[in-house]
Order: sequence, then structure tokens, then C-alpha cells
Amino acid sequence: MQTKIFNTSDPDLLKASQIIKSGGTLAFPTETVYGLGADATNKLAVAKIFQAKGRPSFNPLIIHCFSIEQIQSFALWSSEAQTVAEKFWPGPLTMVLPLLPESKISPLALAGLQTVAVRMPAHSVAQSILKLSNTPIAAPSANPSGAVSATKAEHVISRLTGKIEGIISGNSSKVGLESTIISFSPQPSILRFGAIDETDISKILGLDFKEKAKDPKISAPGQLSSHYAPKGSIRLNSKVFRKNEVSIGFGKIVCDLNLSREENLIEAAANLFDYLHRLDDMGAEKIAISPIPEEGIGIAINDRLRRAAAPR
Repeated sequence: MQTKIFNTSDPDLLKASQIIKSGGTLAFPTETVYGLGADATNKLAVAKIFQAKGRPSFNPLIIHCFSIEQIQSFALWSSEAQTVAEKFWPGPLTMVLPLLPESKISPLALAGLQTVAVRMPAHSVAQSILKLSNTPIAAPSANPSGAVSATKAEHVISRLTGKIEGIISGNSSKVGLESTIISFSPQPSILRFGAIDETDISKILGLDFKEKAKDPKISAPGQLSSHYAPKGSIRLNSKVFRKNEVSIGFGKIVCDLNLSREENLIEAAANLFDYLHRLDDMGAEKIAISPIPEEGIGIAINDRLRRAAAPR
């Protein structure tokens, strides 16, 4: 398969949107990570995502939209959803909502569930592609399943060229971590930690969000125990690095790669996936990572690191 590379000019974005319209797969930048998109109403197009990623069919996809009205055509909207959307959309937050009976979203994108994960991205290129394509777009991260998410176009080009129809080469993703995922059923839950802190959501809704504990059912992306993994083995919370390890540090320490010398968690989040990609490029077999504070976006960073280090 020939993969076309597009820039972010208006003519190229129009050409790239034709790939979505014709049932193809297109990688494009969002503010979180690069997404691998296809028409969410086209079951053959959605199947191409799973094929390109080697993604387990029981792992649902996030559906990206350009308006609330578009979401209301296939998902049950609520006052809680409206409150969250008014505060955090467009932006790095995903809501899991009940699916409407008349929904045209491919069951494959939903992994057979009666709920759907939806998001309105803030990135201007993602918004343009959604509007030009004029359809909900299923878009997981643009990387092989279980591997490190892509935050730069070159990450996608090196790993998915020949497997997808198109790639939009834009700037690096500013956030660098996937979206926070919340659900309101059966109780308010954080299904995946991300760029937006749970306390900020709780304040808006006046609710206490609690992470869903040991729920074996996969109800949203990013819940697999082993995920975001580089090829090498990872040792977490490493205060001392060993000679045979490639080290990722945090703070003013000597290491091979430093997430943030100034201990800035936002900077660390933006660097995380890029550094994990670099470890693969370096052929690192053993990796040691400094402790990361379990606060704010550090909760999401540690969540990704624990999944990256989990047995495979």
C-alpha cells in the first residue's frame, strides 16, 4: 500500500479528507497524540484501523466529532455531558455515553458495547479534517497496538508507512498524553487518567470521581494492562541507575534522557512518548525510569508507565 504524506495547507487538507470519505485510513495530529482515523460509520474503513494497528477487536475506539449536534445523532446526551463539554471541549477529554438505537457508528468501532466514547479535539488540523470529511471519525492513537503512542509525524511515518493510506505531517502534539476518559454510568468514574485532572472535573460537576476498581470489562480505550510499551523491559521508580540500563530521569540528575530537569510535570508528559520512541530507536533492552510525583498530570504519566512496564 502506498502512503501519501500531506502538509497542513488548505489544499492538502482537502485532499487528505478525501481519504476518509473514500473509506481509507488517515493519520493526523491532535493536541494529545497523533490519531489514526477512519469513517466511524463505515465498517470496512474501521476494520482497516484494526488491521493497520494489529489492535484487539475487544478494545473500543474513541469517536471524534466537530460538534455536539453530530454526537447527539448517535449518543444519548445529558445535562452532565453538556456541563463537561462547555468547560473542557474542544480539548483532551473523552466522555463515554449511552449509544442511541438509531446510531450508525460501526459496531466494530464500539467493540460490541452499547456505549460510545466521544471527543471534540482542540487541534486545528483535526478540526479541519472532521469538518471537511463531514462524518464522525474513529481515531485511536496512530501506532501499532500496545506500542508507544505517536506525538510526532515521524513516529507515524516510521511505523505505519505502507499500512495506511495517508499521513498529515504537522507539528508535535502539545499535550503528549491521551485524553482523560470519564463515564457517568453506573457511577461517575475515571476510566483513564489524562491531561485534565479529575479534581477539575469534580469541581465542575460537584461529584466525586473515583477510578473504576478492577473492572474486567474493557469499556474504553487505554484499559489494557499492558499498553504503551517500548521493546525493552522497564524498571520504574529507579533512584539509582545501573550500568546496563538506559535511564530516563526527572529533575536535576545525570541520565540519558530527562523528562524535565525543572520537575515540570506538563513538560514531562509532553516528552514521555517521544522518549519511549527514542529508546526503541536506540535498541534499549533495559530501561530505568526515575520516580514521578503521583499528583496532577503525574497520575496519568505513572498510569502510562505502569502499563508500559507490565508483563506482556
